[in-house]
Amino acid sequence: MLSQKNLPNLTLPLTQRSSVPTSPKSLNPSEIHAAIDRLALAISERHPGSQKLLLLGIANGGITLARRLSALLPGSIVGTLDISFHRDDITRNPIPKEFAPTHIPVDVRGATVILVDDVLFSGRTVKAALDELFDHGRPTQVELAVLVDRGHHRLPLTADYIGLTLTTLPTQKVVVTLDAANPKRDTIRLEAARADSAS
Repeated sequence: MLSQKNLPNLTLPLTQRSSVPTSPKSLNPSEIHAAIDRLALAISERHPGSQKLLLLGIANGGITLARRLSALLPGSIVGTLDISFHRDDITRNPIPKEFAPTHIPVDVRGATVILVDDVLFSGRTVKAALDELFDHGRPTQVELAVLVDRGHHRLPLTADYIGLTLTTLPTQKVVVTLDAANPKRDTIRLEAARADSAS
């Protein structure tokens, strides 16, 4: 079970968020793992009885993160959301079929659901995830946990749980790699982005 004393680097208030310079650099695995621990701790403090929590990773980037968080929240249930057919750019681009189909192991009706993604940017991905989720029923509560909030939101959406806040330019892309087999290879880096890459 996570506790504040187990995380000596979490002495700042939850509302104070880390920031990273906009220069193209990488965050190392220890920084990433500390951010994931922050997310799990914040979730456990708000939901001390995690047995009723349903963590749904948004394909692609949220899947491994959701599994990592579930491992830190005993009793929580983990699943996957494929948002392919709910994206708002479907008329301009081929269907971006994600590699994992939607898998929700329990009935979402009456559940407390936490949507999990690696990066929050425009908010379009989260909106698509909500559409996919409500196709399966109406939960009692839906929250959002993201590893990175990079700003530049285009929809009125905010995350309930944020591991890191990065200061970025609209012309940059935040690339998160969470290695499911070897967490020591986790990275976060900034790259030049295409003009249509907001998600």
